[in-house]
Amino acid sequence: MKNTVICLLLFGISLTASAQEKVETVSMRYETQNDMPLFYQKMKENLTYPMAWGNSSIRNFEKWREEARKTLLDCMLPAPPATAFDKEVIDTEQRNGYRAEKILFSVSEYSRVPAYLLVPAGNGPFPAVLLLHDHGAHFSIGKEKMVRPFGVEASVLADADDWAEKCYDKQYVGDYLASHGYVVLAVDALFWGERGRKEGVRYDSQQALAANMLQMGMSWGALIAWDDIRSAEFLASLPMVHKDKIGTMGFSMGAHRAWMVSAATDVVKAGAAVCWMNTTDSLMTLTNNQNKGGSAYSMIIPGIRNWMDYPHVASIACPKPMLFINGLRDKLFPVKGVESAFSTMQDVWKSQSVENLLTTKFYDLPHFCSKEIQDDILEFFNQNLK
Repeated sequence: MKNTVICLLLFGISLTASAQEKVETVSMRYETQNDMPLFYQKMKENLTYPMAWGNSSIRNFEKWREEARKTLLDCMLPAPPATAFDKEVIDTEQRNGYRAEKILFSVSEYSRVPAYLLVPAGNGPFPAVLLLHDHGAHFSIGKEKMVRPFGVEASVLADADDWAEKCYDKQYVGDYLASHGYVVLAVDALFWGERGRKEGVRYDSQQALAANMLQMGMSWGALIAWDDIRSAEFLASLPMVHKDKIGTMGFSMGAHRAWMVSAATDVVKAGAAVCWMNTTDSLMTLTNNQNKGGSAYSMIIPGIRNWMDYPHVASIACPKPMLFINGLRDKLFPVKGVESAFSTMQDVWKSQSVENLLTTKFYDLPHFCSKEIQDDILEFFNQNLK
């Protein structure tokens, strides 16, 4: 009897240990790491980009361009309902060689948006540039990152001046271009500046906004792109603007927006993109900033990766003049991925014998839009829009 009890106790201890080990084994199982699925490499391998130029069965470039753009716009659907722009001037300020206007216009039936419009002195029509502001996880200002604000609280001006120093080498790109004879339009994207949160700035609300919009059938990133298209069309509608000489420029997220709108509409004739070009293979890793969610939602077009990668989409802009600049010390965009993307685009422009219209450059800089880069941008627009 005693031996039986001892055996039962030992069996119970063994069973308990075995059960505990099983629980620990189960609790240690996982299938995501750094918020990426463990099978992310296989997912990337399955991306064949069948609509990319060279991958597509379409061999006529104009036909390919038409179909590739349709694919892009289909992934962006639905578009916000269009309506008359109905421009309204709220305030003006005379600056050295140009006039600054604070305006309102209807970018869609959904949104009547504030914007800055800079108009050179003299008789038009003038070439024009749609300036697209960055992300920067800095939402209190948007258009004010590109154009020096006026008629605002001192805190807003201080915020804008600080951002210009931090990202643009103490120079407002919009004012710089306007002083050289360009009409400039800068508009807040949804979630920035005067299109921000009633409750105040909150980084994590990006994901909530994106999720809420998706649940109602629309992508936040696509809405931003549609607004940019419509803003370009608004710019083209202005009497002082030369409709065949409209460019776009942006830094960081603004660069993504710049090559997107260049690909999406031929209202834009030339584009300059600073510090946003890469490949999905290089960005979708366990350590890159792109895998953190949040900010990425502002640039996600649902389903587009099943058809084209970033440089393939940008290549829809071909044969337009395009300028792409990235920094060798930019920690957000691995140089290897930038080089690969640049090579892909170079092949496209070369295939159409217009390789001279595509400029890809590296600066020995971090994520930054220096005055030297802005000089390059001005020269680029002078060559292609004047």
